[in-house]
Amino acid sequence: MYFGLARTRSYLEAVAALGPHATACGVDAFVIPDFVSLAAGAELLAGSGIALGAQDAFWEDAGAYTGEVSPAVLAEAGCSMVELGHAERRRLFGEDDAVTARKAAAAARNGLVPLVCIGETTRDGEGAAAVSAAVAECRPQVESVLAAVPDDSEVVLAYEPVWAIGQPQPASADHVVAVTQQLRAIAGARTGTTRILYGGSAGPGLFASLAEGVDGLFLGRFAHDVAAFRDVITELAA
Repeated sequence: MYFGLARTRSYLEAVAALGPHATACGVDAFVIPDFVSLAAGAELLAGSGIALGAQDAFWEDAGAYTGEVSPAVLAEAGCSMVELGHAERRRLFGEDDAVTARKAAAAARNGLVPLVCIGETTRDGEGAAAVSAAVAECRPQVESVLAAVPDDSEVVLAYEPVWAIGQPQPASADHVVAVTQQLRAIAGARTGTTRILYGGSAGPGLFASLAEGVDGLFLGRFAHDVAAFRDVITELAA
């Protein structure tokens, strides 16, 4: 909820222009605007190679659920992915692992890729102790979603320590790599593609230090600078 309609539209136009660069780099890029902007986003991003996602979805496709958004309608509107379980949804709206898993199942059955946000809420110790505590907290978040979606469906896990959200510095590279390597092992038996992104204060210059653990970055507010978004795409390709 940072941009109004006009600014979102101009931003989407600028992001669409990055499509050829992302395609040439072999990088899958996406943007997830607010619900009101999705129709314009589908129009502006058509043919660009930039995927469109939604910030949430309900767990049912249709019915008497005033105020909720159907994953079936999101797919019809041109979305290919949906973000679920963000820390703000969990903290402000009381969404737990069970709710997130139901939403992920609904997304998958409608052909949407669930992009599920996971992360530990507190920084517990240092080094191996912190990694162990993070994995213990994240494991049920991951396992509940993987149990709810078909084994052959694509899933994206966006790892973001809650304590790092909005901070000027991300979690240490060693911590992120160690945690995400263990999360990948949890999902290792799946037949479907499972990709892991890092999202805590993610921006240009970060990916190389995390590449042993993650497949990409989830930029958040750092992507509001389209030039920085382009730089990250270039770094991923390298």
